[in-house]
Amino acid sequence: MAVSDFPSCLRAGALAALIERDPRRKLAAVQLLDESLIVDPTVILPEPVGIPGRPARPEMVLPLKVRQRSMQTPQGRAALIHSLAHIEFNAINLALDVIWRFAGMPEPFYRDWAQVAREEANHFDLLDRHLLGLGYRYGDFPAHDGLWEMAERTRNEVLARLALVPRTLEARGLDASPIVRNKLAGAGDAAGAAIIDVILQDEIGHVAIGNRWYRYLCGKHELDPIAEYKALAIKYRAPRLRGPFNFEARRAAGFSDQELQALQNDALDI
Repeated sequence: MAVSDFPSCLRAGALAALIERDPRRKLAAVQLLDESLIVDPTVILPEPVGIPGRPARPEMVLPLKVRQRSMQTPQGRAALIHSLAHIEFNAINLALDVIWRFAGMPEPFYRDWAQVAREEANHFDLLDRHLLGLGYRYGDFPAHDGLWEMAERTRNEVLARLALVPRTLEARGLDASPIVRNKLAGAGDAAGAAIIDVILQDEIGHVAIGNRWYRYLCGKHELDPIAEYKALAIKYRAPRLRGPFNFEARRAAGFSDQELQALQNDALDI
């Protein structure tokens, strides 16, 4: 899409970027979601076909069908980088979907998620280029669709989307990042480990944005954040989270001590 053809409205621009199938064109479209675009929180955008836009590959399989490969082989390291790139590609689409889909939020809400989309696009770009350096392309390995499945379940409720995508599935990345980083470093992939360092710092901010707007809506509707989270997790069949948890990163992302205690208690009940 030419810059001259790009929508002047942030939310319409996010939708245009979301339905773009080609990864490189999607990244370019996301970079256009800047402060120059206007925000109209009131407009209801009709949902087009083709959401989310993504290439024909990778092949989508069930999570258990995603083969685990040894980190001691070049292919195994490439498979891990590919899985991370797929997560980041989904994260771009998730941020874009929040912007266009949910009307009626304050303008800063949409600006925040545009920032998230741009940073997720950078993460994908870093991983995609690293994958190319390893001799592979995005799409060369199968992947699963767990992140987007939760987006589908929460398509009609912004509070549920905030509770169960950034605060649950994406927050899980805060827990996993140190483990993944150590795997890459231990396998001699210093460049891959450095990319994980960048992603972790940005993701703390992304989860913090999810926490901020989740609490905003809970306050607006006089809901207890912890009790409401539990109810939404049951309603939308969110996965039960297991440790270990990165409590330092979760605190930096705005989780309260009470929320972290509830998370730990819930994990002990599994």
